[in-house]
Amino acid sequence: MAKLPSQRVESLGGFVVHGIPFPANTDEESLQFLKKMAPIQIEQEYKIMYLHSYGQDSPWFAGLTNKRLLASRDAKSGYTYANPRGHDVYSGDATNWIDITNVPAKIHAFTVCYFGSEEFLPDCPFVLALIEFEGVNTLLLTRIMGVDPAAPALDWIGMEVQPRFLRNSKLKPTDVYFVPKGSE
Repeated sequence: MAKLPSQRVESLGGFVVHGIPFPANTDEESLQFLKKMAPIQIEQEYKIMYLHSYGQDSPWFAGLTNKRLLASRDAKSGYTYANPRGHDVYSGDATNWIDITNVPAKIHAFTVCYFGSEEFLPDCPFVLALIEFEGVNTLLLTRIMGVDPAAPALDWIGMEVQPRFLRNSKLKPTDVYFVPKGSE
C-alpha cells in the first residue's frame, strides 16, 4: 500500500499576502477582534484563453477583413438585413450573402456619445449612427468619422456616406466605420 502524503505541496500561486492581522490569543474575548477586521483583499493576475466563434456570422467578419461589407438576404422574399443573419427572422429560411460595399448609403439617425465602455472612452466624444442602404430593409449601427462631434447638425441626417475599414482587422464590428461620401 502506497504511503499517502501528510501535507499538501504548497506554492505561492502567483500572489503574496502579508500581515494578515490575527490575535495571539484565540480565546473567545480575543477573537472578538475579528468582527472589526477589514476584508482581506487579494490582487492577482487572472488569465484565461477564450475560444470565441462567430459561427454563422463568420462570413461577415471575413468580409470586413477583406474590406467588403456584406448583408444577408432572404432568397424567397428578398428581405435584406444590413447586419449578419444566417436565417430570415420571418420564415426561418437560410439567407444568402450579398455585397453592399458600394451600395448608396446615408445617415438615417445619429447620436453623439460622450461616454462609452472602457474600450471607447479614449475616443469620446464620437458619433454613432444608423446607416440606411438603398435596397436594404434594416439599418446598420456604426460609427461616423470625418464629422465634428462638437458641432452636430440635423443636416447630417440624409448625408450620403461610404464605408471605410481598419487597415488591420481586429475581427470586431468596429472594423467598419463610415465617412461622408467623397471623403479621403
